[in-house]
Amino acid sequence: MTPDKKPYYIKFETPKEVSEAAYEVLRQASRTGKVRKGTNESTKAIERGLAKLVVIAEDVTPPEVVAHLPILCDERKIPYVFVPSKDQIGPAIGIDVSTAAAAVLEAGEGSQILEQVTQELSRLKKAA
Repeated sequence: MTPDKKPYYIKFETPKEVSEAAYEVLRQASRTGKVRKGTNESTKAIERGLAKLVVIAEDVTPPEVVAHLPILCDERKIPYVFVPSKDQIGPAIGIDVSTAAAAVLEAGEGSQILEQVTQELSRLKKAA
């Protein structure tokens, strides 16, 4: 996949500062709140309406692994953000492996950043 060609499931372009803020929300939520790791756990959190923010990596192969997440999030009106690398999601939530997705259930100390990210995301989605 060429760097300028995004996978089909990506509905909008996420600015770098929003991606960085999303990683920070994950870091703080994993320390002081609650996070679900991986595509399966994220899917369950969305379906149960528990997720406050879903972070989805853009570099997932095959893309079908995470392609259902934006659709589910839209149905449940749960904010989601695309970040460039699955290799950064894992360390942000305190695990040594990369992960395709993560869901924030309770932001803990990251709730202020979470609020900023969700506001920016709703603005981005309206513009898309």
